[in-house]
Amino acid sequence: MRRTVFQDEHETFRARVRDLIETEVVPLYPEWEAAGRVPRDFYRRLGKLGIFGFGIPEEFGGSGEKSFKFNAVIAEECARAGVTFGGASAHLALPATLVTYTTREQKERWLPGFVTGDLMTAIAITEPEAGSDLAGLRTTAELSEDGTHYVLNGAKAYVSGGAQADLVLVACRTGTDGSDRRGGMSLLAVDTRAPGVTVETGAATLGLRSSDIVAMTFSDVRVPAGDVVGGLGEAFACLAEIFPQERLGIAVGAYAHAAAAVHLATEYVRERTAFGKPVAAFQNTKFVLADCKVTVNALQAVVDQALDAFDAGELTAEEAAATKLYCTEAAPGVIDRCLQLHGGLGFTTDSPIARLYADNRASRIFGGTSEIMRTIVAKSMGL
Repeated sequence: MRRTVFQDEHETFRARVRDLIETEVVPLYPEWEAAGRVPRDFYRRLGKLGIFGFGIPEEFGGSGEKSFKFNAVIAEECARAGVTFGGASAHLALPATLVTYTTREQKERWLPGFVTGDLMTAIAITEPEAGSDLAGLRTTAELSEDGTHYVLNGAKAYVSGGAQADLVLVACRTGTDGSDRRGGMSLLAVDTRAPGVTVETGAATLGLRSSDIVAMTFSDVRVPAGDVVGGLGEAFACLAEIFPQERLGIAVGAYAHAAAAVHLATEYVRERTAFGKPVAAFQNTKFVLADCKVTVNALQAVVDQALDAFDAGELTAEEAAATKLYCTEAAPGVIDRCLQLHGGLGFTTDSPIARLYADNRASRIFGGTSEIMRTIVAKSMGL
C-alpha cells in the first residue's frame, strides 16, 4: 500500500537505522536479551548518530527536528528485525517533557547529556498498588523545613530503562487538593546516584527482554527543590499532555510488529516446503496472509493519519486513545497467524517471529490498558 506520510529525509534516516540494526544490533541481540539490557556504550552510539537529538533545540545539542515520524521509522525498523533498542525507548519518549516543562536552568543541565547519551533518562509512574490509576499513587515527597529539598519515599514498578538511567522523572504526591485525587501530584527529576535510591531486579517479563525493566524504591531521598519538573502539583497536567505521544508511539509499534510479522511469514512460506511443494503454494497459506495483509493496510492507514495529525499539532487525546486501542487490539491476531505459519520454528524463543509475538503483548497494557482506552473513547462519545 502506497505511503505518503514519509518524505526523503525520513527514508534517508531509515537507511541509516536499518544499517545500524543489521550490523550492530542483530548479531549481539541474544546477548542483550540474556543480560536484560543493552550495553551502555550502545546508548552513546545512538547519541553520536543523532538519534537522541530529535525534539531537542539546536542550542542544547539537538537537531531541532520536531517530527515524530523519525521515531516511527525507528519503531518500524526495530520491528522489521525483531529487536529493540532496550531502555532507549523510554529515553526517546521524553524530549517533549524535558523541553516543554523544564526551566532554562534545567535545560542547560540536562539536555546536552540527554542528546549524547551520557545522561540517560526514564520515567517512573506505575506503582505496585497503582497501575493505570495514576491518581492512586502513594509515593510522597515532603518539602524540608528550610525549603531546599524534598524528601522522597515510595516504590515504583516496571520502570523501563531504570537500571541504567541517570535521571528518573518520578510521579509523587507533594500535597493534597481537597477531594481531587489528581491534585497535589508533582514530577521530580531524581538523580539515581542519590543516597536512598535502590534499583531492584524486576520480575522476568514475557517480552521486551532487553528493555531493562526494573523496580525502584526511594527511601528518604533528598531531591533539590529546583528539580521539580513542570511546576508543583502539575504532574497530572504534564502527563496528560504527553500521553497522546506515548500512545501514538505504542500504536506505531503495534502496527510495525504486525507488518514485520507478515514480511517474515511471507518469506518463510516461500522457502519452507511441505508435501513436496512450498508452503506458500497452499490455498490456506495464501488466504491467511491475504487477510493479514489487509489488516496491516488498515493499521497503516490509521497510524499514518495519526502521525500527520500529531506533527500538525492536531492529534487529540481521544484520537490517540482510539488509535492505540485499534492498533494494539488488531495487531496480535496478525502476529499469531503469522507465527502459526512458521510451525515449530515459531515456538522457539530466539526466532524473530516469537520475539514479535512476546514483545507485542505489552502494547495492550503499557501507556494505559485497552480498557482505559475504551473508557476515554466512550467518554468522548458522551457516554
